[in-house]
Amino acid sequence: MMEKVVLRYKDGRVKKGYIVFFSENADHVEIKEYKTERHIKVEMDEIKALFFVRSFEGDPGYKEKKRYDKRGVKAKKVFVKFKDKETVLGYIDSELPWDKGFFLEKEPAKGKGFYIFPVDEGSNNIKIFIVASSVEDLTLI
Repeated sequence: MMEKVVLRYKDGRVKKGYIVFFSENADHVEIKEYKTERHIKVEMDEIKALFFVRSFEGDPGYKEKKRYDKRGVKAKKVFVKFKDKETVLGYIDSELPWDKGFFLEKEPAKGKGFYIFPVDEGSNNIKIFIVASSVEDLTLI
């Protein structure tokens, strides 16, 4: 089964589709658009984040939890602020993508970005791949 993704561009556009090709180290991502089934290739530099979702519609009536709960010892609580001022809370299960994790001065050494997992496990988002060049600040909570 192909993974469902909502691709958010840095300029605010949104595309929904299925992953055809994606790698954390690649310069582009390819998706098959939801509804039209057209294949599109998008340069990673144009992307803000890829939201891996349960459904394309979500549940408009669902009230997403905005507070941290208890996760595995390894998970780190993070607050991400994008350059467009949108913010997201989540967990990182690996090392921080930057040396310090605060006030970003350079992109991470590995890959084009990093994954976070939503605070609310009942959220429509399964995981989020955040493109490093779209981040203004990453704070360890």
